[in-house]
Amino acid sequence: MSGAPAADGFARVASLRDLTDGTLLGVELPDGERVCLINDGGTVRAVGDECPHQGFALSAGELLGNGTIECVWHGARFDCRSGAVLRGPAEEGLTVYATRVVGDDVFVAPLER
Repeated sequence: MSGAPAADGFARVASLRDLTDGTLLGVELPDGERVCLINDGGTVRAVGDECPHQGFALSAGELLGNGTIECVWHGARFDCRSGAVLRGPAEEGLTVYATRVVGDDVFVAPLER
């Protein structure tokens, strides 16, 4: 579902139909980077799709009602807005990506390297 990046670097990665309120969705950027999309009360956000504790896919986790992502493997929790660790065992925060929604399309910008 990934598209080529636009001139501004954002790439289409999903449709809003695939990301209903309160859900997580794992997608891949054109460069192969894995990203976890989050629909937090109608606001689409994106973080790296790997728990920094032991690499489990965060998109397999759960979005709690307060905007917290919980990794299902060891229970680490992160703020989906800032990527900050809210509960261990993870010690490092998540990478946060810029997102954009245009119509029904979800776009994510890759990190600048």
